[in-house]
Formats: sequence, C-alpha cells, structure tokens
Amino acid sequence: MTKAELKEFLDEKVSYYNHPRFIESDPIQIPHRFYIKEDIEVSGFLTASIAWGNRKSIITNANKMMTLMGESPYDFIINHKEEQLESLLPFVHRTFNGHDFIQFIKSLQHIYQQHQGIESFFKNHITKDSTQPAIARFKETFFENEHLARTQKHISNPERGSAAKRINMYLRWMVRKDNSGVDFGIWDTISPSILSCPLDVHSGRVARKLGLLSNKQNNAKALLELDKALRKLDANDPVKYDFALFGLGVFEGF
Repeated sequence: MTKAELKEFLDEKVSYYNHPRFIESDPIQIPHRFYIKEDIEVSGFLTASIAWGNRKSIITNANKMMTLMGESPYDFIINHKEEQLESLLPFVHRTFNGHDFIQFIKSLQHIYQQHQGIESFFKNHITKDSTQPAIARFKETFFENEHLARTQKHISNPERGSAAKRINMYLRWMVRKDNSGVDFGIWDTISPSILSCPLDVHSGRVARKLGLLSNKQNNAKALLELDKALRKLDANDPVKYDFALFGLGVFEGF
C-alpha cells in the first residue's frame, strides 16, 4: 500500500472500532461507570494497571476493585482508614495482589495530596513532544513514600526500555477527546499530539505487517519508531490508530 492507501485503510478501521460498541468488551468500561473526574481518573488508573492477560478477567477484577472501594474510588483514596485497607488483602489479579493494591491506594493518595493529582503531575513533567519522560518521573514519585519493593514492577519505566503499554493506554483514555464517546478527554492540559500508542503483542504484530514498525521487540525503541510513523499519518491525533491496530489484531486476526 502507498502511504495514502495505508492512511485511508487505517482511518476506516479507526472509524469502525472507535465506537461505543467497543466499550462493551474493553476494560475502559470500568471508568465509564463514573461521572466525577477524579473517580474516572482513579478507576481508570487502577484498571489500566491490571490490564494484562485475559480481558474478561481484567474487567472482572477491576470491578472487584471498585466494589472493595465502595464504588467511590476517589473518596476511598483520600479518606480511607487504615483498617479499611485490610479488606483489600484477598484481592489478586495474576501477580498483582492485595499488598500491591494497598500500596497503590497509599501512593495515589500521596499523588493527590502532595502533587495536586495525576493530571497535574503529568502536565508538569511532559516535554513538548513526548509523555514518556513524565511516565518515568511518575513512577519515581509514585514510590517515593514507604513501599514494598515488589510493587514497583507494576508501573513501567520507559527510560529502562519499557514500552509502558498500560500507562500509555491510560493516558490515551484521559487525554484523547473526540465525538465517539470512547476516550474521555478530561485532561485538556495535555495535547493528544504527544501521546504514544499502547504497544502490545497485537498492535505490534499488525504494525509490523503494515510496515509501520521494523523493530522486532515491543520495547521503548519500537514505541518511538511506531510513534514517528503514526504521527506522519496524523500529527494531531496519532494514537487514534491504536483502535485500528488493536481491532485488526484482536478482532480480525490480521
């Protein structure tokens, strides 16, 4: 395909998958249960943090998280009592267990109380053309209070070579805004133009088949290569193509 043909093909797939019906089978349905900005932020962050493995299991366990927080995630983050955290101990999603959950609650409270919230933190640490340095700083700050060493593995660091798929997906949810009703677009202090595609096994495979990616590993270098390719297709909203790449890979077996 020529560049024009490739763009037309992918734009058609974006139009098809960037649709409310997409929400029904995707973890993004969890933050769509809420209406208050901070509830959307917290539920989205926690959901994205366990978004690996079987999607049905991700959704089931993210719903359990919300239930354990009394269906008021932000209020729980800010106002929980120490004894309430004990009820989180039985939680488990793959290698993310109750101790990790408790640490995330404490670290999120720290972010909101000491750094004016998640959006404010990212806004203050992005560069003019990338969110990746902000992700690295976020991990540092997220764990600057007392924490279990084991929990650090649940937030990726692009500066250590990670594609940081889950947190890039979270940023897409919060920043992208269009008329489809899938992504929230509640962070208007960050431009969608600097977002990075959530690179995983599905989007990576499709991107390679389409000639958008040559790097054989799904790492930070591959993400930079894919970002450059997608920004040539749409400089203002490159990560909309995540819908196309993911949809082609998961639903069409491309």
